[in-house]
Amino acid sequence: MRYSEELVEEVRTRNDIVDVVAGYVRLQKRGSNHWGLCPFHNEKSPSFSVSGPKQMYYCFGCGAGGNVYTFLMNYENMSFPEAIKVLADRAGVQLPEVEDGPETGQRENKRTRLLEVNKEAAKFFYYQLRTPRGTIGYQYLQKRELSDETMHKFGLGYAGKNGEELVQYLRGKGFEDELIKEAGLASHTERQGLTSQFWNRVMFPIQDINHRVIGFGGRVMGDGTPKYLNSPETPVFDKRRNLYGLNFARTARCGNIILCEGYMDVIAMHQAGFTQAVASLGTAFTPEQANLLRRYTENVLLAYDSDGAGVKAALRGIGILRDAGLAGKVINMQPYKDPDEFMKALGKEAFQERIDNAENSFFFEIRILEGQFDMNDPEEKTKFHREIAKKLCEFSEDVERDNYLQAIADKYLIGIENLRKLVNSYASQTGLAKPLERPRTGVHQKSSPEENAKKSQRLLVTWLTDEPALYGKIKKYISPEDFTEDIYRRVAERLFQDLEEENFQPAGIISMFEDENEQREVAALFNTSLPQLTTGQEREKAFHDILFAVKKNSYEYYTGQLGTDVNALKQAVEGKKALEELAKTHISLD
Repeated sequence: MRYSEELVEEVRTRNDIVDVVAGYVRLQKRGSNHWGLCPFHNEKSPSFSVSGPKQMYYCFGCGAGGNVYTFLMNYENMSFPEAIKVLADRAGVQLPEVEDGPETGQRENKRTRLLEVNKEAAKFFYYQLRTPRGTIGYQYLQKRELSDETMHKFGLGYAGKNGEELVQYLRGKGFEDELIKEAGLASHTERQGLTSQFWNRVMFPIQDINHRVIGFGGRVMGDGTPKYLNSPETPVFDKRRNLYGLNFARTARCGNIILCEGYMDVIAMHQAGFTQAVASLGTAFTPEQANLLRRYTENVLLAYDSDGAGVKAALRGIGILRDAGLAGKVINMQPYKDPDEFMKALGKEAFQERIDNAENSFFFEIRILEGQFDMNDPEEKTKFHREIAKKLCEFSEDVERDNYLQAIADKYLIGIENLRKLVNSYASQTGLAKPLERPRTGVHQKSSPEENAKKSQRLLVTWLTDEPALYGKIKKYISPEDFTEDIYRRVAERLFQDLEEENFQPAGIISMFEDENEQREVAALFNTSLPQLTTGQEREKAFHDILFAVKKNSYEYYTGQLGTDVNALKQAVEGKKALEELAKTHISLD
C-alpha cells in the first residue's frame, strides 16, 4: 500500500460512507442501515445495504461489498491511489508525495500510463484535424454543420492517411510499443510491424465522467469499412460501463437524460443546447449503462432512429430501463431518421416540443405491438388483446399494473373487466399470482459439515460486529485460531485485537486486503444474516449455540491435525477444556 495505514484510516473515517454512496445511489433509511437498489447488478427490490455504524456496504443479492474505498474503486473503475485522492480532496486531507516501490502501485501505474497515452493520442488526432492533412475530416464535420466551438468541446480529431504516423508520434513521446498495443491504439503484423487501425477517420475521443480519455471511435472518410471503428476493451475502457457524452450530460440538470444511438447525434444535440444527451459506445444499450444513468436521473428519453432497427433497439432499451427502475419515454423522430437530421430540418424548438410530448414507454410498446396485427380481423384483434394482457403481467406492483390496465382499456376500447380477466389468467400462468411456496415442516436443504462450520464462524463475526460488548464475555473461550478458514482467521486476529483495544473499525479491516474477491468475502463476513429472534432467552440460546459450534468445529479440526501439526495437540487440549466449560456456562447478552 502506497500510504501509511494511519493515513488511509484517517481519510476513510473522514468520509462517511452513507454520504458518499448517497451521491450515487438513492438510499432510504430502514432501521440502523440505509437501503437502495444495487448499482452493481440489476434488481427491482432493494437488497443493497449501507451501514453507518460499520461504515460498510453489502448487497445481499450479488454479494458486492466493502468500504468507501472499494465502493469508489468498483463504481468509478478507479485504482486505490485515485480513490484515496478523491476522498482526501473531499475531506480536505493533504496527501504526502510518495514514491512507488518496485512492486507496489504497479497496477495503478499501468492505468495511469494508459490514460496518458490515450491523452497524447487525442492531442495528435486533434492537431491533425486542424492541419492541411486533416482537411477531408474538417470538411466532413463542417458539412455536418458542426461549429469550431463544438469540435473543440468534444476534442474531435482526424487520423492520418496511414496507421504509422500515430505510432511514430507516440514513440517520440516516450511510450513503449507494448503500452501502445495495450491501449488498443495499434496492433502488430509481420508485414507492417506496429501500426494503428485508426487511419483516414474522423476521431471521437471517448471520455469517462472525469473527462479522462479512455478510448476512441473513428468514422471512416469515404466508402471504407467498417463505417465506425471503436477501441477494443482495455483496462481503462469498458464499453458496457461508460456512455459517450456523460461527462457533460451529468451536470446538465435538465431533469432527464436523452439516450441516443450515435456520437454525431449526441454532438448535434449538445450544439443545439440539449446538453443532457448521451449514447452507448458501439454496442447495444446495457444494464450496466442503465445503472450508470440511474445515478444522475430517474427519467430517460429514448431518441433512437425511427427505422426498424431503431424501433427494435428502443424496445430492448425500454426493458433494460424498466429493470433498472428508471422511467422511460420515447421521442418521436418521424419523419426524420435520427436527432441529427431532425435538428437540421426543424430546429431546436421543434425538438423541444417532441421532448415535451415524448410517448410513455409502455404505450410505445403497445403501439408497436398493434402494428403486428390486422385490427379488422376479429381473431387478430383477440390475439392483440392477449398480448396486451401478457405485457401487463410484467408489472410486479398491483397498483401500477391496475393503472396501466385502466389506461390501455380506455385507449383501445377494451372492456376493462374482460381485460382484467385476461391479465389474471396470464398472471397465474407466468407465476405472478402464484402463492409463495414454503418448505414442508421438517424438510430442510442439507448443508455440508464444512459449510455449516463456515456459517457458524460468519455468524459469530457478524454478531460481535453488531454487539462489540459481547467480546469481553467470550474472549476466554474463543481465539483467532478457532477460525479454521484462512481469511476468517486473519479477520478474527485484527477484529479481536481492535476489540481488546476498544478501537473497533470493521471497515478498516477491509483495507487489509487488496484482492477484490477477498474484500467481498470479508464484507460478507461482517454482514451475515443473523437469526430473527424476539425474546432475550431465544437470542441467548442462539448466540451460545453459534459460539459452541465454532469451538466444536475448531476442536475437531485440530484433533484431525494430530501428528502433522505441532500446535494441534495444544489447540485440541485447550479446545476440549473450553467446550466442557461452555456446555455448562450461561452467557448473558444484557
